[in-house]
Amino acid sequence: MNRLLLVALLFVIGCKEIKKEISAEKVPQQFITPLGKKFIIPEPTGKMLARYEKAKKDFENNPNDLDNIIWYGRRTAYLGQYEKAIGIYSDGIKRYPSESRLYRHRGHRYISLRRYDEAIQDLKKASELIEGQKNEMEADGMPNAMNIPVSSRHGNIWYHLGLAYYLIHDYQKAFDAYLKCRESGNNDDNVVSSTHWLYMIQRRLGNEALAMEMLEPITLDAKIIENKSYYDLCKFYKGLIPLDSLSNTEKGNASSDAVLYGLANWHFYNNDKTKAHEMMQGMMAGKAWSSFGYLAAESDLIEYFQDKN
Repeated sequence: MNRLLLVALLFVIGCKEIKKEISAEKVPQQFITPLGKKFIIPEPTGKMLARYEKAKKDFENNPNDLDNIIWYGRRTAYLGQYEKAIGIYSDGIKRYPSESRLYRHRGHRYISLRRYDEAIQDLKKASELIEGQKNEMEADGMPNAMNIPVSSRHGNIWYHLGLAYYLIHDYQKAFDAYLKCRESGNNDDNVVSSTHWLYMIQRRLGNEALAMEMLEPITLDAKIIENKSYYDLCKFYKGLIPLDSLSNTEKGNASSDAVLYGLANWHFYNNDKTKAHEMMQGMMAGKAWSSFGYLAAESDLIEYFQDKN
């Protein structure tokens, strides 16, 4: 075969493979929840895709760099490609088996896919790996309006471990993890996010006095950058603001799901199970199927109300 023709043919084949890879990444994917709700994962915005492409290129240029592995996994997960992100972290763990961040991020995405036992295994491993290590703030993949990170490496590990335990209804272990999360940093965003779960857990366990004790750090002058929903809920639990100040919520994003679940749960442990059931079922029509409020409502519907697919 003519050499120029062969080169041209290889070039065309290569272009087709590249195009195939790119188009495969853009093909709408779907996720079906344990309750049979079907969600189409939307195509990413131009900014999200550009950040993903940069992270991918950085990784391909230096696949052994730990930060490149982590950010390639994170940017992949932000596109809703959780299975692929888990694969990236798993490959990273083979190279860096003692790196807590890889287990922390893979554990988070196991939670997104409702693989809670695997999440707990990863996050427990991460918690063991950080023993004796200095804590540090963790860079945000999706920065807040002030571009100030509000969570730490240790705090994120304990937070997600607490969440995974909560989602399998192991409340005592969830409480222990969230207590360590709160102790990991004293910035107000960390305090309100962990306190919200600490309070709810003790109410679920029937310990109202201890639940109220958990609210001791909550004041009206907290400097909240990101976790306003958790802050509002904590103020409500403490009686600092009325119930109707939390009523105007719209389904469909992580922030509103946090409030909706907090309110539904409040009805649950205050013995209005009918209202709680109604609110949790209503949340299932929302779009944020991997938000923590959505996951908690879904888990409760299955565990306590025997809702089925």
